[in-house]
Amino acid sequence: MTDSSEKRLPEIENFLAQAPLQSFVGGRAVGDAGEPTFTTVDPGTGRLLADVYEMGPDQVDAAVAAAQQAFDTSGWPELSPSDRRAVLERLAQTAERHKDALAQLEALDCGKILAQAEGDVQNFVDSVRYFAEAATRVEPTSPLVADGFEAYQARLPWGPCGFIFPWNFPILLVGWGIAPALAAGNTVVIKPAEDTPLSTTYLARLAREAGVPDGVINVVNGRGATTGAALSAHPGLRRMSFTGSPEVGRKVAEACGRNLVPVKLELGGKGAAVVFDDVDLSTAAADLTAAITFHAGQVCCDATRWLVHRPVYDRFVDEVVRRMKAVRIGYQLDQSTEMGPVVNEKQRRRVLDYLTRGRQEGAQAVLEGGPADVPGRPGFYVKPALLAGSLANVAAREEIFGPVAYLVPFDDEDEAVALVNQTDYGLANSVWTADRRRADRVARRMVAGNSWINCHNVFPFGVPYGGIHQSGLGGGVNSIETLHDYWRKLSVVRPAR
Repeated sequence: MTDSSEKRLPEIENFLAQAPLQSFVGGRAVGDAGEPTFTTVDPGTGRLLADVYEMGPDQVDAAVAAAQQAFDTSGWPELSPSDRRAVLERLAQTAERHKDALAQLEALDCGKILAQAEGDVQNFVDSVRYFAEAATRVEPTSPLVADGFEAYQARLPWGPCGFIFPWNFPILLVGWGIAPALAAGNTVVIKPAEDTPLSTTYLARLAREAGVPDGVINVVNGRGATTGAALSAHPGLRRMSFTGSPEVGRKVAEACGRNLVPVKLELGGKGAAVVFDDVDLSTAAADLTAAITFHAGQVCCDATRWLVHRPVYDRFVDEVVRRMKAVRIGYQLDQSTEMGPVVNEKQRRRVLDYLTRGRQEGAQAVLEGGPADVPGRPGFYVKPALLAGSLANVAAREEIFGPVAYLVPFDDEDEAVALVNQTDYGLANSVWTADRRRADRVARRMVAGNSWINCHNVFPFGVPYGGIHQSGLGGGVNSIETLHDYWRKLSVVRPAR
């Protein structure tokens, strides 16, 4: 039985009624009776959303072959950037027309509140448009200076590119990943997370409706250990991109290394927010509370270590405790909800386990957190939590991926920077201060791929976003540099006579 907040759009009902859901390869749905399936559930209720066919190595091989055939015969890589832009604009327009359906699928599948899911779909649309337009502004060749020779460097698409995406931002990350690859003239094979395959599977059908040539966009669903492993180890790929945990990222990189396939890894983080005593504490507390509770803290670049100037530490703590207690936890389609569930029971147990282990290692529970009860919703809900203590604590060292922040006071700028850099991760940090010079100084001293000033989790197009150390390698996303990652370079030389 469902109530009005669970009412699904007719096109979503029709889509889910096709279960077991099929993958999409070479312009057609694939997956036959008798093949293995897996399930995806609504994190807000624990109820089944759909059974999904799992693609094994043979189906992955067929998907890579379809991507190669499309690269060889569809004319996609030979299109001018302007002509590819026209096709990708139709894809963006089609996604916009189906925005409500994509957003509802996203909310149902990963527990993201509906307004945030709508923002993610729009981000996908904006990504497609940004990279499609950017590709028209890049010259296909660049002259080279070489005494006695005429030389230039050409930019050419690689061919089939593989993508493995996580469950926290399915449709948004698909945009960040495949938009530059497609704009550069490549074909793609996508493996969505097994917890959240719905929006990507639906998108593949929309791509055909938009007129994207068959085989240019392929989707293979399945578990990481089967489908993901088969894709990352496939010798027919020319580039690979993985977004997820460092542990799985190492396995993907190892598999790609055996085939000498270039790989881009966007991995986890343990970001810090450094709050100085001259900042507007109310604004900083509000923004950081919003960041740590956004999508129940399941954000790799979140500030999860809050380093607070000692003179304002107590006031700041009081302010964030008040705000975090007031966060409305509920079902993701309820309009009053401010924080929905985590993605599954495994993730809920992970968050609760870190709270227990953190306290066992001596952390103070400033705000206890724990399971959250949402009446009538037997889903995977947790309360926001605040711990405080030493950064040697497991809850301060390891990525929790939940609405949990760890508090530490500091006395001066040098100590703050030293505390920030006590991590093997290197994704994103922020500094909060009214002093512009200090903000710039600290931002440059924090060791990571990204430093934000008086904000956190901002991703304007054109600004490279990527990690270093345990947070990633192989280049970032979201900028013109990403587009260049998806062109191979060819040097052409002849004697000057």
